[in-house]
Amino acid sequence: MFNYLKELSFTRGAWLLLTTSCVALEATALYFQHGMGLNPCVMCIYERLALLAILVAGIIGFLAPKFILTRWIALLLGLYGAVKGLTLAIKHTDYQLNPAPWNQCSPFVEFPETLPLNVWFPSIFEASGNCGKIVWQFWGLSMPQWLIAIFAVYTVLFACLVLSQFKRSRSGIRERNLFS
Repeated sequence: MFNYLKELSFTRGAWLLLTTSCVALEATALYFQHGMGLNPCVMCIYERLALLAILVAGIIGFLAPKFILTRWIALLLGLYGAVKGLTLAIKHTDYQLNPAPWNQCSPFVEFPETLPLNVWFPSIFEASGNCGKIVWQFWGLSMPQWLIAIFAVYTVLFACLVLSQFKRSRSGIRERNLFS
């Protein structure tokens, strides 16, 4: 399995599939916001950013999957985004399932002063919803519960891909580094 995953990480098609899945999920989030009128909360915005990190990792991996440095940057960024998204979705679900005055998210997104995404792109990164309120369900699961499943799949995928990089390749695919 690790041989297959390592060989897969060398192909642009796999990175393109990852990028496409993230674009579809980001487009779905924007449809929920602008098409269905569901206001995103602070945790929704942070979960979007975690997904955006995975999307950027997919683009980086697509650009040069056979270069060691590029592939490792993509894999580690993707793993970070997946783990961060998973922890955010779990916390968001906790806000919804255990509402209490002491268990609430901040009413305002907190971006660094040098990167105020909510000021630059308010239609995407401005939060006006309530983290503890369940506004959408599908098959009995709320949006953050679905995100737990999605980010768990991404986390397992990236963890296996990272581990596969330590497996020696049997195929003729040759890795290239910056000095070869």
